[in-house]
Amino acid sequence: MSSWSSWLTGSSQAQADQDKPAGTAGHGTNLHAVSDLHPQEALYGELAHNDLEWTCPSGLTTETQVWYTFLEDGAFVMSQIIYSSVGLWNPQVHMTFKYFHPTTGRKIWKSTKAEGFSPLDTDRRCTKSSAFTVTLKDLPDGEQEYMIQANLDKDVQLMYSMKRPAKAQGWKLGQGERGGFTYFGESVKTPAGYVVHRFWPYAVTSGMIVLDGAAIEAKGQGTFVHAIQGMRPNLVASRWNFCTFQSPEQDGITALMMEFTTTSDYGISHVKSDGSSSKRTPQTVTIGSLVHKGELISVVASTRDLDASPDAPSRHSQTRIQHLDLTHDDFTGYKVPQAISYHWDGHTLDNKKAIAADLRVQLGEPAFTKGLVDKVDVMEEIPFFVKKLVNYVAGTKPYIYQTLNPGELTIKLPSADSDEQQVSTIKGTFFEEHTFISE
Repeated sequence: MSSWSSWLTGSSQAQADQDKPAGTAGHGTNLHAVSDLHPQEALYGELAHNDLEWTCPSGLTTETQVWYTFLEDGAFVMSQIIYSSVGLWNPQVHMTFKYFHPTTGRKIWKSTKAEGFSPLDTDRRCTKSSAFTVTLKDLPDGEQEYMIQANLDKDVQLMYSMKRPAKAQGWKLGQGERGGFTYFGESVKTPAGYVVHRFWPYAVTSGMIVLDGAAIEAKGQGTFVHAIQGMRPNLVASRWNFCTFQSPEQDGITALMMEFTTTSDYGISHVKSDGSSSKRTPQTVTIGSLVHKGELISVVASTRDLDASPDAPSRHSQTRIQHLDLTHDDFTGYKVPQAISYHWDGHTLDNKKAIAADLRVQLGEPAFTKGLVDKVDVMEEIPFFVKKLVNYVAGTKPYIYQTLNPGELTIKLPSADSDEQQVSTIKGTFFEEHTFISE
């Protein structure tokens, strides 16, 4: 979710000291969070045809599409296309693939550079390259289906589809062309940068995945995310969180949440009594959704000051992610959570009645993280020649923690004939990423 290939665009600290990020000079608010731009009663934004098109932006930007799949046999699969525009250099495109089985411990990771990448002229939602072909079909009943075909090397071939049921609508936060966008800089009309996210919160998968010559049935369910970062990732955020809970119970239950915390360069400032502006306060922007019985029932969002006390309410709703029981990880140098709690707080799409959900995952000590899929030192993933060419962003040390665990989602739904809420607990599987970029 954090578009790591665009770390290639980093600069040295000396240069960073000379050239402040665009839109950060002077005082005043210079963040326009998607969670602040749209009212709570109009958070759901329908995905238009062009929302899923590849934009292939220029400049220092990154565009990704990610398909997260939970197979019926318990395995987890992630396929990702990453398009990185690297300034004066030609854009780089990679497809990455991850397979992890929590019972056997088997893990496969592949990253393949794709030559000849191009969206189709007839439909820019579809792409082709030397390594893969991805097509998106609009079906007559309102469903949509991605078909993914890839030959990553002699050990990994993909031939599977992800189909979104008609009632499990894709979404962006807010309606219209600006829906889904957070803008950085003083002006929304002429921003210094942006990030945008679009989601399929629930879809079903089928087909085959071939690993080391053996075919694995790709039957399961999952989530799709299309994201664009219109600026270098070290300027967007100091932290990221992402999670997707999936359960086949009751014809499909899912809970999705994405969150980022801005750096000190971008945030909210307030006017002091003397008329001057206070120091900018970094902001935490949180968005998410709930699917019940295979139907999208709620989209949620909130904004929060980074320095707010744990008991202080967030703005707009109480939707939030909390890192709990922090402890030092000798491997990364960060204070990391031994547990994480997630709270969805919003209203149903149909009748605007209150809805809420909660989930908590226990991770334990960092040396023995429960359900650990990967702990990725991002700088180690960058090729040596790239380090020599561009140097890395001083003051940043990005690490991604990925975990997969059984989970229980407690969901409070409005009663059909009263104001009371019905509480149920759903068992499923929970994948999460918590990412640290800078202190």
